[in-house]
Amino acid sequence: MASNKGKTVVITGATKGIGKAIAEKFALEGVNVAFTYNSNKEIAHKIAKDLESRYGIKARAYKLNILELDEFKPLFLAIDKDFDRVDFFVSNAMIYGRSVVGGYGKFMKLRPTKGLQNIYTATVGAFVRGSQESAIRMQKVGGGAIVTLSSTGNLIYIDNYAGHGTNKAAVEAMSRYAAVELGEMGIRVNAVSGGPIDTDALKAFTNYEEVKQATIDRSAVNRMGNPEDIAGSVYFLCTDEASWITGHTLVVDGGTTFR
Repeated sequence: MASNKGKTVVITGATKGIGKAIAEKFALEGVNVAFTYNSNKEIAHKIAKDLESRYGIKARAYKLNILELDEFKPLFLAIDKDFDRVDFFVSNAMIYGRSVVGGYGKFMKLRPTKGLQNIYTATVGAFVRGSQESAIRMQKVGGGAIVTLSSTGNLIYIDNYAGHGTNKAAVEAMSRYAAVELGEMGIRVNAVSGGPIDTDALKAFTNYEEVKQATIDRSAVNRMGNPEDIAGSVYFLCTDEASWITGHTLVVDGGTTFR
């Protein structure tokens, strides 16, 4: 693959799970990493220092609440002070726990109030604002690539996932619209739709063990997905080898959606 060394990626939510694996993959390829965290400043800055020492790249961590979309503009202004360019944007951060109450559960239990609205904001709204700010900067360097994280929960039924699944479908649709309109700037936009991946977010599901076993049973390769499976696919979509791929959703699910 052609080198991305010296370029810069911005990743939302990279202190654990899929986001951390994505940051590691880009750093391994010589890409400078700007990433966000929600609350644990100490862990975030430790990760940044570790990436710098192990891979010889620049890494910085920035606090961001993805439910506060007005924070995206000052976030990117802060990134501008530390990095001279933005080439890639990965919209990864998600929410779970108390912030999704009313949006996580059976269909008849859903409440179109704060919880459901929060899922939309964190999924679609955060993708839109992050992509807009990134596109302004990518245009200055001749283009770039944007990837949003999705889920196969918008293709197959997962217990209690209606709120998340429908918003993942929405962000995939939004990414296709973005791909058309940002293409003239030399910016490609894609989504990576992962099957159930063994992360803290999945462990927060009340039926985690059931989902884990069902995933293994359905998988054509007889295993659960891991964060590195997603990270490699995200990185590929940001390489020159993927230069004619845009407006696409890449399903990375171990074959679980067709069995």
